[in-house]
Amino acid sequence: MLDSKLLRTQLQDVADRLATRGYQLDVARIEALEAQRKTVQTRTEQLQAERNARSKSIGQAKQRGEDIAPLLADVDRMASELDAGKQELEGIQAELDQLMLTLPNLPHESVPVGKDEDENVEVRRWGTPKSFDFPVQDHVALGEQHGWLDFETAAKLSGARFALMRGPIARLHRALAQFMIDLHTREHGYEEAYTPYLVQAPALQGTGQLPKFEEDLFKITREGEADFYLIPTAEVSLTNIVAGEILDAKQLPLKFVAHTPCFRSEAGASGRDTRGMIRQHQFDKVEMVQIVEPDQSFEALESLTANAEKVLQLLELPYRVLALCTGDMGFGATKTYDLEVWVPSQDKYREISSCSNCGDFQARRMQARYRNPETGKPELVHTLNGSGLAVGRTLVAVLENYQQADGSVRVPEVLKPYMAGIEMIG
Repeated sequence: MLDSKLLRTQLQDVADRLATRGYQLDVARIEALEAQRKTVQTRTEQLQAERNARSKSIGQAKQRGEDIAPLLADVDRMASELDAGKQELEGIQAELDQLMLTLPNLPHESVPVGKDEDENVEVRRWGTPKSFDFPVQDHVALGEQHGWLDFETAAKLSGARFALMRGPIARLHRALAQFMIDLHTREHGYEEAYTPYLVQAPALQGTGQLPKFEEDLFKITREGEADFYLIPTAEVSLTNIVAGEILDAKQLPLKFVAHTPCFRSEAGASGRDTRGMIRQHQFDKVEMVQIVEPDQSFEALESLTANAEKVLQLLELPYRVLALCTGDMGFGATKTYDLEVWVPSQDKYREISSCSNCGDFQARRMQARYRNPETGKPELVHTLNGSGLAVGRTLVAVLENYQQADGSVRVPEVLKPYMAGIEMIG
């Protein structure tokens, strides 16, 4: 959530910066609501002061033996007007608060301005895509040849956009997740966490999925109890660990990592990537989250991104890093790097991780703060998140980049300890 003070003092600047994201801020509506709020607030404050004075005069009139009935009637009238004014003020503020929840984060000044993904800026590449001397198969063909990647049975169980993995491919999928968790905890300083897969609405509002993206979530309605939502990413549960907290500065930075399934209805993705495992309703991800002091967040973003890159480097998978432009960034991000891995069957790079600095955007929604040691006052923390990595998409990249002419797949060297020494599958 943006700082409401910015809308009151720098409204046009906020509108201009949001416009670079393709978001048109209704400036006239906000100005009208703010003017109405100020008018009602001023009138209410004046009425309260007048009522207080009139109440005081009742006691004085009573001491003088005067008839106080007219004064009492006047005070009662003011009380009714005061209650009506407060209700009106609450209604205006509720509309402003609801509007604030729909506003995306402001892009950082270092973010390239652009309309969509075509204007993202490539920052660097690592590795060289392999040249194959045989016809390349996609991950679906490689996985289905022995029945180890089964979309037909998954569809029988659950419908479209699900996969059933068996045998060596299921083991390879598990090995990838374990390898990622071990790397981030042993070498990158993250604390492993196991979190609930079901959360309530306030957690999703805190990280920005609600109210804007409710159609992309799987919701479980419970009669007489709060609704549950399946997590779209462990970012939700990990980041909300600090919701409503005032942390000691000595606790920062906090670095969490978790391996969880993720659930997305992909309501806005009809017809995209319908073949294979690129875009599914259920997928696994190893998620990294950092909670840091404000002046450390952009340095932390570089570190977080490097942590995700290290996974690809150790797997020896070619990739590139993109700085997302203003028009392609996620709702809560102020700056984002995407990692795209080389997918041979598509002859292009595909997203495998998104690493974002959200600044104080999520912290303000969650009221997550730390006590500034210099001032002694609570201040909002900054939050960051990134995939380290999306496990299913990493499996896709391994299957395709390590495929052999006979359709078998060589196991990357770094994964062999997790595969009981198996060097080839298929």
